[in-house]
Amino acid sequence: MKFERGLEQVVRDPHSVVTVGTFDGVHRGHQAVLGYVRAQAQQRGGKSTVLSFDPHPREVLRGEPVPLLTTIEERVALLEALGIDRFIVLPFTPALAAMSAEDFVAQVLVEHIGLQAICVGYDHTFGRNREGNVALLETLGPRYGFAVDVIPPQVVGDRTVSSTLIRQLLLRDGAVEQAALLLGRPYSLQAIVVHGDGRGRLLGFPTANLHVAHPRKIIPRNGVYAVRVWLSERPSWLYGMMNIGMRPTFEGDRRMLEVHILEFEGDLYGKLLRIDFIARLRDEQRFASIEALRAQLFQDRQRCIEVLQTSPGDLRL
Repeated sequence: MKFERGLEQVVRDPHSVVTVGTFDGVHRGHQAVLGYVRAQAQQRGGKSTVLSFDPHPREVLRGEPVPLLTTIEERVALLEALGIDRFIVLPFTPALAAMSAEDFVAQVLVEHIGLQAICVGYDHTFGRNREGNVALLETLGPRYGFAVDVIPPQVVGDRTVSSTLIRQLLLRDGAVEQAALLLGRPYSLQAIVVHGDGRGRLLGFPTANLHVAHPRKIIPRNGVYAVRVWLSERPSWLYGMMNIGMRPTFEGDRRMLEVHILEFEGDLYGKLLRIDFIARLRDEQRFASIEALRAQLFQDRQRCIEVLQTSPGDLRL
């Protein structure tokens, strides 16, 4: 897949089949659009092209931080796995936000990127004050020579799939299993192993303390989770039990991410781990003693093994 960042890197291709959006999460709704784009590109003999933005437009438009389901680097990997030919990321600036919808089509899509067709979700909006929509695209298409295809909403159970809903499930509830249904894969994050205080080892549950580099990356609600862990030099997934929280039994004063990797020995300091969240086991809680905490950890470990042994073997895209 070709990755182009900024208009100065874009090489115009008038045969492109384009879709536009943030695509945070690359969830099942996004995947429907992307699958259609890929199929249309193959049918029309063009390149499937995703146009996205960084930072998230809401950060510029509303001046508020937006928690991310996927970083740009994660989106690159997911889009490549889905068979997309071309991924373009434009800086979302006040100047871009102020551009009229028609100017965006003419100057960005037609003049710089090039397209023979555009595929968007049913509720897609764009341009200054979100004035652009499907109706405007259908008006401009004949003028500039591109077709317009619209994808209906994607429903899982009784819920329409959206990035906002998935963020809520993770941040408010820690509902990683429900989030996985909407994502089409487990929610994941990448983190570097850093030095901790060694308390886990003293409890008989040595942990890797994790640092998530991206400041906007979503960390699920505090609690204990069954996870699987990917380490690049290992040939297969490892089972893990992850704690996110303040460690109230030890009067902790900062939020920490710790993963106990089952049946693993070795030095992980400085290593990059991928953590896939499979199930939420329980809330974080304060224990009356270290012995009570240790007893609970043994129960958590057993429950973790049961959950992971019955989960699908490979849920990656």
